[in-house]
Amino acid sequence: VQLQASGGGLVQAGGSLRLSCAASRRTFSNNGVGWFRQAPGKEREFVASISWSAGSRNYENAVKGRFTISRDNAKNTVYLQMNDLKPEDTAVYYCAAARSIQAETAGNRYAYWGQGTLVTVSS
Repeated sequence: VQLQASGGGLVQAGGSLRLSCAASRRTFSNNGVGWFRQAPGKEREFVASISWSAGSRNYENAVKGRFTISRDNAKNTVYLQMNDLKPEDTAVYYCAAARSIQAETAGNRYAYWGQGTLVTVSS
């Protein structure tokens, strides 16, 4: 079971990035998927999640209106489009597959985690 996150990089404030999370078919079979992030010296926090059917999505308040989570089940890939990036968005971003089909928000509801991808937003 593997999740592969990619798409991070260095961007100026106000810019955009799109993160991708690719997984084995088994991993994404009937799973909700979420993105979390961890900034230096801070705890990991929830960013966004999407249910298996994409009928339900949740966002952390600070990213609402700027980030959009989507998924392509045929490609076993989940995306996080990040617009209007701010320096406080700087963090390592992780994708994870939930134990359920729901758009979970709690980290302990996730069973599988990918390696992180670093997003750095300069001011």
